[in-house]
Amino acid sequence: MKGLKFILTGILFGVVMAKSEAVSWYRIQEMFRFQSFQMYGIIGTAVVLGSLSVFLIKKFSVRDFSGEPIKFQDKDRSWPRYLIGGSIFGLGWALTGACPGPMFVNLGYGYWPMLIVILGALGGTYFYGVVKRWLPH
Repeated sequence: MKGLKFILTGILFGVVMAKSEAVSWYRIQEMFRFQSFQMYGIIGTAVVLGSLSVFLIKKFSVRDFSGEPIKFQDKDRSWPRYLIGGSIFGLGWALTGACPGPMFVNLGYGYWPMLIVILGALGGTYFYGVVKRWLPH
């Protein structure tokens, strides 16, 4: 029962992704071809809401479910790692037409080829874990 709130949040996330058409391969391709503003609007809204949420969490010293204060760590500002990682992520997103959230929503819709994409994402994550100690961080 403890995980019910996470399951319900995941279902709500999936419904919002589907209804906003953020899971549509065609919408994602339109974004990468600069043919439609819809996905940029969705991403921009997420950035604004995320920034507002972080601001409010800091301003009101919000605590997590266990009562501990939520702390934010400053990030390393070395841009090459973000450029390389973002390029790899963007390339995968453009080739598959899905980032991690929509992959599972599309699978839930019954688009079985997404299993290949999910297996590729899991394989890439596993491979990163194997070679992580040799990469510059």
